[in-house]
Amino acid sequence: MPGAADPRRDGEGPAAAPKPGPDAAADPGANPPAILLTLPNLITLARLCAVPAAVWLILQHRLDTAFLVFVGAGISDGVDGWLARVRNARSALGAVLDPVADKALLVSVYVTLAAIGVLPDWLAILVVFRDVVIVGGILVLWVLGQPPAIKPLLVSKLNTLLQIALAALALLLAGFGLAADGLLQAMIWAVAFSTLASGVAYVAAALRRPWSAPKAGP
Repeated sequence: MPGAADPRRDGEGPAAAPKPGPDAAADPGANPPAILLTLPNLITLARLCAVPAAVWLILQHRLDTAFLVFVGAGISDGVDGWLARVRNARSALGAVLDPVADKALLVSVYVTLAAIGVLPDWLAILVVFRDVVIVGGILVLWVLGQPPAIKPLLVSKLNTLLQIALAALALLLAGFGLAADGLLQAMIWAVAFSTLASGVAYVAAALRRPWSAPKAGP
C-alpha cells in the first residue's frame, strides 16, 4: 500500500532510470531490465484490478470479503516491492504504476465506505480533496516549467499509514460485526488531522521552493 517501502518509487522513474555504463556487460545486474511486464509489475496490475472488485463488494455490503481483498492487496504491495529489489526488476512503469494502484484502492475504499455510511462522508471528501490538491499542484508546476522534486514527507507517510489502518479497521469491524466505536472514532480524527496536516505541508513546501526563470525560446 501507499507508504510501504518500494524500491521502484524513490529515485525511480523515466528521469531517474540509470543509463548503461561501460561496465554494464561485466555486471548485468547493474541496470534494471527494460522489460515492462516484469513479475512485480504483473502483481501491481493485479492489485489495480482489485479496485473495482473491492468497490463492488463494499457496495454489496460484503465487507468481510472486501476486508480480505484489502489485506491481500496490502500483502501484494510488500511482495512486489521485495521482488523488484531481489530480482533487480525495477522499471519506470513500476515506479508509476505502484503508487497509482495503491492510491486508487485507498481512495476508492474511502469513497465507497462513506457511500454506505461506514465512514463519515466529510472524511472521504477531505481525503480526496487532499490528493486532488497535491496532484493538481504538481501538474500546475509542470505546466509552468517548474517540475517539482517529488519526495514524500514524513507527515505524509504517517497519514498514509493511518489511512490504511482506518480502512482496514472499518472493514474489519463492519464486516465481522465487531464493536470498537471508541477506537474507530479516534482513528477517524487521527486520519482527518494527519490528512489536513500533510496537505498543508505539501502546499507550504511548494511555496517555499526556489523558482527558476523560464527558459528562453529559440
